[in-house]
Amino acid sequence: MEKIIFSFLLLSMIFSVRAQADRTEILQDLEKNQIADQNVTATATTTSSTRLFADKDDLTSVILIIPSGSAVEVLGSEEDYLYVFFEEYEGFIQSRHAVIDKTPAKTGQVIHEQKEQPVQQKEQEVSRFTYLENKYGTSIASKLNQGKIWKGMTSEMVSDSWGTPQKINRVISGNNIREEWIYKNSWLFFQNERLLEWGPIRR
Repeated sequence: MEKIIFSFLLLSMIFSVRAQADRTEILQDLEKNQIADQNVTATATTTSSTRLFADKDDLTSVILIIPSGSAVEVLGSEEDYLYVFFEEYEGFIQSRHAVIDKTPAKTGQVIHEQKEQPVQQKEQEVSRFTYLENKYGTSIASKLNQGKIWKGMTSEMVSDSWGTPQKINRVISGNNIREEWIYKNSWLFFQNERLLEWGPIRR
């Protein structure tokens, strides 16, 4: 009789341990699912046309110009730059040129939407060089696409080449408008919207 009771107690303990193990596995699965649900990616919308840089410390490493109002996937941030994904390209944009969306999308959803983008829509998206070529012609577009500047170019050309400056100092005297554009490592001097000279910023 004692053996039967002992066996019954032993079986009860084994079943209890197994049930506890099953509960633990279920809880772990739930936690994994919750973590997966939290694996979201932020998106942002550009507030103005902005350059996408391959290297944030090199102003000549422009990949393309992202038009104003475009949605980008934010992969990270460094200093005054956001590391983003746009049109199959990854690079840096200035954070002041974009607004982070309040409701981030799940990573899986964003990638899924990008894959389902219609082919016609991709073909209609204008590359940086095509945009510049249509605006200025092939010769000037080639220079601007490489991030070059030269004396006599207009302020709009500089903006298309280097993007929006961090700061503009403007002095108006009669019919003369003088401007100093400040970039991260350079200053440029304009008179009546024509570039006259430039130089490095001394720290």
